Amino acid sequence: MWPNISTAPFLLTGFPGLEAAHHWISIPFFAVYISVLLGNGTLLCLIKDDHSLHEPMYYFLAMLAGTDLMVTLTTMPTVMGVLWMNHREISHGACFLQAYFIHSLSIVESGVLLAMAYDRFIAIRTPLRYNSILTNSWVMKAGLGVLMRGFLSLVPPIMPLYWFPYCRSHVLSHAFCLHQDVMKLACADITFNRVYPVILVALTFFLDALIILFSYILILKMVMGITSGEERAKALNTCVSHISCVLVFYITVIGLTFIHRFGKHAPRVVRITMSYVYFLFPPFMNPIIYSIKTKQIQRSILRLFSAHSRA
Repeated sequence: MWPNISTAPFLLTGFPGLEAAHHWISIPFFAVYISVLLGNGTLLCLIKDDHSLHEPMYYFLAMLAGTDLMVTLTTMPTVMGVLWMNHREISHGACFLQAYFIHSLSIVESGVLLAMAYDRFIAIRTPLRYNSILTNSWVMKAGLGVLMRGFLSLVPPIMPLYWFPYCRSHVLSHAFCLHQDVMKLACADITFNRVYPVILVALTFFLDALIILFSYILILKMVMGITSGEERAKALNTCVSHISCVLVFYITVIGLTFIHRFGKHAPRVVRITMSYVYFLFPPFMNPIIYSIKTKQIQRSILRLFSAHSRA
């Protein structure tokens, strides 16, 4: 038997040392939370209702918006509970489930961005065969593959968390549960839980980023071969929104990784803030990027508002 094994709930942590300001800190968090829900919810409604957006590119955008919504709905309730009501307790089961969804949805988002890169590659390489290659059936299979990769790949490291004994401090370092946080509290051999995520990150985030980079090198090569300057600009413009979303996602991933790996001496509040940036910045920015940069989305938004004003 393990000594002092406790089934007591885990304790979430807000911003240590700034507890008195939690109510003030909650204001921008709540504003971003509502913006994410409205922005991504609007995108999903537009793509569902506007038949001109029933194309592979927008189906993938709907997957991205849905993933961003789920990430936010998974993390923010506990964050707001800590900031508003100082509700810090979370049961083991709820904590492990939250960690599972947070990490799996991050892999899903990376996969969706990869699928979107392939979509742009086909659109520029063989525009006349675009619809015959990226059929609805292919898009559904790609979406299902992305979801299965994300949700199945996280089962092996999350399942042991249910069986580990916990006899150390039950205090977590964020207002939501992360696998790396929870496993450190276990009084057991966590070698597998340390090694598996490193391999998983290499085979998902790192590999996806490399393939996306390679696809854009090929896209750039093809675009440079277009003789008409106007056609060249038009081709590149169709990629701007996706490139922006890729940069937003991977820069925050790299930033968070660097802070956790090399920022041991950085103030704790900086490391915690970076974690919130990672979970909130891409879902907040993606609808804004596509609303500003995509004419079809702009037209759809205008049609929506004009229909409401007439009503």
